[in-house]
Amino acid sequence: MKVLVSDSLSEKGINIFRETPDIDVDVITDLSPEELKGIIGKYHALVIRSSTRVTSEIIDAAENLKVVGRAGIGLDNVDISSASKKGIIVMNTPEGNTVTTAEHTIAMIMALSRNIPQATASLKEGKWEKKKFEGLEIFNKCLGVIGVGRIGRLVAERAKGLKMKVIAYDPFIKPEVIEGLDLEPVSFEELLKRSDYITIHTPSTDDTINMINKETISKMKRGALLINCARGDIVNEDDLYEALESGYLKGAAIDVFRKEPPGKTKLMNLPNFICTPHLGASTKEAQDRVAEEVAKQIVSYLLYSSIKNAVNVPNISPELISTLRPYAILAERMGLIQTQLTDSAILEVQINYLGKVTEYNVSPLTTAMLKGLLSPIVKDQVNFVNAPFIASERGIKVIESKTRESEDFASLIMLAVKTSTTNNVLSGTIFGNELPRILRINNFFFEAVPEGHNLLISSTDKPGVIGMVTGILGKHNVNISVMQVGEEKEKKENIILLSTNIAADSETIEELRALEHISSVRKIEL
Repeated sequence: MKVLVSDSLSEKGINIFRETPDIDVDVITDLSPEELKGIIGKYHALVIRSSTRVTSEIIDAAENLKVVGRAGIGLDNVDISSASKKGIIVMNTPEGNTVTTAEHTIAMIMALSRNIPQATASLKEGKWEKKKFEGLEIFNKCLGVIGVGRIGRLVAERAKGLKMKVIAYDPFIKPEVIEGLDLEPVSFEELLKRSDYITIHTPSTDDTINMINKETISKMKRGALLINCARGDIVNEDDLYEALESGYLKGAAIDVFRKEPPGKTKLMNLPNFICTPHLGASTKEAQDRVAEEVAKQIVSYLLYSSIKNAVNVPNISPELISTLRPYAILAERMGLIQTQLTDSAILEVQINYLGKVTEYNVSPLTTAMLKGLLSPIVKDQVNFVNAPFIASERGIKVIESKTRESEDFASLIMLAVKTSTTNNVLSGTIFGNELPRILRINNFFFEAVPEGHNLLISSTDKPGVIGMVTGILGKHNVNISVMQVGEEKEKKENIILLSTNIAADSETIEELRALEHISSVRKIEL
């Protein structure tokens, strides 16, 4: 089996390949897309970090490729959909960087508070400016943690050890779970208002992109300090510049940028702005750890068909893979839909398997559903191995049941999700042997292919609404490929489900929401 390592990787990982019989490894970094495309056909495994882009063109040329392994968490540089269609496993190492990223956040808080980078530069210039670089104590200050996943929890834990007061906001975790971590759960607005320091630990999603902007900054305490070691597009850099330049915010420490590398930006001219070049995961220990993990995972898969930390396939036995894989795809996408139907914390998940599917071990399907449910919230941190653990960690109650009879279909999966504000019910089935279909969203019954870009629109039952909707989409060059309309008689509402050629952007969705008779618009990405 031939393995290609196309990004820099710790020798500890490379040595695992070199020392494994039946594995040949080549380390060839800094390949252009064309160079990678030209050689990828002879390899069975590809190991990457963040530099190599595994596009659909690369995957098309990968005649023998079985697995792509990412030494780290983020998979924005891998076309997972194309890999899945070709049967290529995509793995990552979600646990390897959590401690080091949390430690970097604490280091940024301390460096920002004590003006360490500025004072170092001044002293190296031969100056002695003690008064100019007078700092701040973090003792007894209030730290607001946005996002209480694994990194956010570690940061909070360490901050409490430094005797900071810690408050936390995470709309997808029950307040009781946050309280169980000895943290104070608060709303987003309260966190902005009370925090002396704000640190961000959420993935980049439609809801978090541009979360820190002129409006939200204006709600922060004057003189607050901002730290971002998560994702660059969560903070509007122009609005941050204005807040720092005016003195409204006392300082900011940023490890991630909207564009990387960012080049010389105007933020870097400000004396109250410090930054690092995406060093959150860059410690020797972390790089050794993720290299060893990804190497072991790939060796286990190539030689023993053992799957760990795969993001695009559940761990199903080879004998059942052809039978259960379509159900796993259906279950994962039902989970994806459910989370995109709500904006609040998931409290309880009820899964009922009906009919022929109950003859099999359905635990991989439940795991697939939980993976889909959690993916919009934690993105690449969740996979087909750790999904049940993360759900438990977040206080999500999972109830699984089987019903041998199914009146209308040979097999049916029903998924009911209770959140702090809503209850939603989905059902789905497999047509033939391999075609997943969604049959129900709450009281709306239909037949939809769970893939691609979709909009779910609720409106009052009035003439002309569909025309207004299609008019706005046409204006924004969003083409409708499939439209289904149903009626919820009890509410006197129509439900419009649209499949589109491209994802509607935020401007388009806001225009749709502003239409008369439209009560809600949900973008559902599958």
